[in-house]
Amino acid sequence: MTAATATRRPEPVCGSDTWLPVPAQIVEVRSENFNTRTVRFRITDEVAARAYRWVPGQFNMLYVPGVGEAAISISSDSEDNSLLEHTIRVVGSVTRAIDRMGVGGMVGLRGPFGVGWPTDHLDGRDVVMMAGGIGLAPLRPMVCWLLRHRDRVKRVVLLYGCRTPEDRVYANELDAWAAGGAIDVLVTVDNATKGWSGPVGPVTNLLRRIKVNAERTTVFVCGPRILNRVAAWQFLQLHVPPEQVYVSLERNMNCGFGRCGHCQYGPKFVCTDGPVFCFSEIADIFAKEEV
Repeated sequence: MTAATATRRPEPVCGSDTWLPVPAQIVEVRSENFNTRTVRFRITDEVAARAYRWVPGQFNMLYVPGVGEAAISISSDSEDNSLLEHTIRVVGSVTRAIDRMGVGGMVGLRGPFGVGWPTDHLDGRDVVMMAGGIGLAPLRPMVCWLLRHRDRVKRVVLLYGCRTPEDRVYANELDAWAAGGAIDVLVTVDNATKGWSGPVGPVTNLLRRIKVNAERTTVFVCGPRILNRVAAWQFLQLHVPPEQVYVSLERNMNCGFGRCGHCQYGPKFVCTDGPVFCFSEIADIFAKEEV
């Protein structure tokens, strides 16, 4: 692990044993779309709550007794540790159980785990973020960080795509970010519905609408596997150096610290070496379908 990577991976602090979850209570639930919720948690163990620190791009393991455990990206502001937010798509047994709990429900929480987005070397650079669907969740903390430190970077662009206008996550925030002027926000959908006047088509098409200064641009991409691949290659074709292209990968993470092997990605483990990878770290395995 390099020194730069170490700053992007704070040690897990929830309890003295990384296998042992600490209690966290649901204090708010917001519906994003028909099957996606943003759930706000409060760590009820005072010692763990005071010690908890994380960086944008990391994840927690959320445990529901009798059901199971799931790795979920943290989607709140990393500089506000009073509460933690996780945006979940209700598709599996754990996320369905959390969705049924509602406010007051209790889960076990382990983390934070993984390597997050780089923030130490963004001074004076343009930042272009591209997300597809719920892939905006791991990037939302990065948006919050950039808004807090807007004077450190030059241009900030967010390119976001989803199936329909109704499938957008953080719809109100997208509008607020766009209206605020600090970030250039472009949103596209695959299928327009009544009232939609924005772009239609793949999110990668939005690259035609912006000018990329390859020498000073850092890229963050998070979305489905195919989007990660296509977007990374397109930015490389625009001559953005591979050392300045970062992707967040999704794998089946079971333990959070590289013991179980479920998230192995070639010679790497997504839970410890990622989920955020610099393209130059994974270029040799990124295009292999079987990996």
